[in-house]
Amino acid sequence: MIDNVILGFQTALTPQNLLWCFVGVLAGTVIGLLPGLGSTTGVAVLLPLTLDFEPVTALIMLAGIYYGAQYGGTITSVLISTPGEASSVVTTLDGYQMARRGRAGAALSIAAIGSFVAAIFSLVLLMVLAPPFANFALKFGPVENLSIMILGLATIVSFSGESRIRGFAMASAGLLLATVGMDAATGTARFTFDNVNLLSGVPFVEVMIGLFAVGEVMYQIRVGAAAPIRTRFRELLITRSELRRSIGPIGRGSVLGFLLGCLPGSGSTLASFIAYGVEKRVSRNRSQLGQGAIEGVASPESANNAAANANFVPTLTLGIPGGGTTAVLLGAFTMYGLQPGPLLFQSQPTLVWGLLVSFFIGNVMLLVLNLPMAPIFAQMLRIPYAYLYPIILFTSFVGAYSIDNNMFSVWIVFVAGVAGYFMKLYDLPMAPLVLGLVIGPLFEKALTQTSALGDGDLLIVLSHPIALVVLALAVLLAAGPSLVRLLPRNTPARDREPAGV
Repeated sequence: MIDNVILGFQTALTPQNLLWCFVGVLAGTVIGLLPGLGSTTGVAVLLPLTLDFEPVTALIMLAGIYYGAQYGGTITSVLISTPGEASSVVTTLDGYQMARRGRAGAALSIAAIGSFVAAIFSLVLLMVLAPPFANFALKFGPVENLSIMILGLATIVSFSGESRIRGFAMASAGLLLATVGMDAATGTARFTFDNVNLLSGVPFVEVMIGLFAVGEVMYQIRVGAAAPIRTRFRELLITRSELRRSIGPIGRGSVLGFLLGCLPGSGSTLASFIAYGVEKRVSRNRSQLGQGAIEGVASPESANNAAANANFVPTLTLGIPGGGTTAVLLGAFTMYGLQPGPLLFQSQPTLVWGLLVSFFIGNVMLLVLNLPMAPIFAQMLRIPYAYLYPIILFTSFVGAYSIDNNMFSVWIVFVAGVAGYFMKLYDLPMAPLVLGLVIGPLFEKALTQTSALGDGDLLIVLSHPIALVVLALAVLLAAGPSLVRLLPRNTPARDREPAGV
């Protein structure tokens, strides 16, 4: 183990690999800043530029783009309520509220710190536990994946705000939108209205941009643009109290992110949603979540970065992509004549351990880049909103167009923006709708496969112990708060009136 780590440092610390690692994380940060682009598109676009590189150098750069984009996506989520990455959607809920209160610097700082801690934590586990975790992940078939999706849906309770009915209604709307496209079982088109652009489903990224960015701008125009946020530089720095409050959320988010990231196809978006949902249950300040609590930034940011690293467990050890970006990276391995799988660690130790150690180096670079820059990024909020809103709209629509290079994406953003405006106007929660849209396709796929395995009998779930444990957790997460409220509360003895008085 130690010899492999030393070999990795010898490989990653060469001047050439250090240079391209820096280029990768810097490019990833910029890509994450641009709404709609995302790490998957960024890696795919820049992949041809690495054809003349050594395989290890190319993969170090491409991986740097991947986890660099996780950092970049947070910046716009916090400052202008425009998630640059799908995994940064949850950060918008509290990060943007912190920015409105003049605490944007603190939100960006804790996002950078949490992301770094989670990345290092997950990297250590990745190095030590990759083979055992890969074997465990092989036990997760359609039945277990179905239970994971149900667990994700159970977190809707956490995102519903004061009205659970509204939360469930919005989640149902998201699940209904997720049914648009090709039927997972029969392959027939559903609700596409003969529009070929809808055959692959309602595009999630465009909906996300419209709801959070365009909808926010439209709502602010209606209520009257707020005055630019003017705070002293010192007030933009994170405080010791905020750091102490973030320790628990960062730890919980890191563990959850790594565990979920090890599952093939789970990605980091689901991890951030579930981490936030857990925080709404266990945090001491859970009543403040959604109103600008530092825990609402620390936990999902830690989870999505831990999951981003953990996505490499199934990618490297099984040859199964952990998410969309690692699927592109899997193609890069093939392009260089490499075959990810159980034998990769033995046949290409220099490449594998050089790549893994580069994660550590790249995250140090990102911390050095992002932590000092957080208060400077926060100064963007001093720009008058008469100038800032057109910039937000321009980047949103251009980012949407760049995804598929057609106007259909732009129209989706516009329609989602109008929907987002009315949702804010009538105080309808957006997060459950987004969660339903994210989980819907994964849930349907797992449900179809589970039904096929059981010849139409879904009670096959009862014969899978892992699935039963996960389902029990889902029930506790969904019904736990209601059950706690039903428990009798004993009055402390000192508060009772003595008998005979």
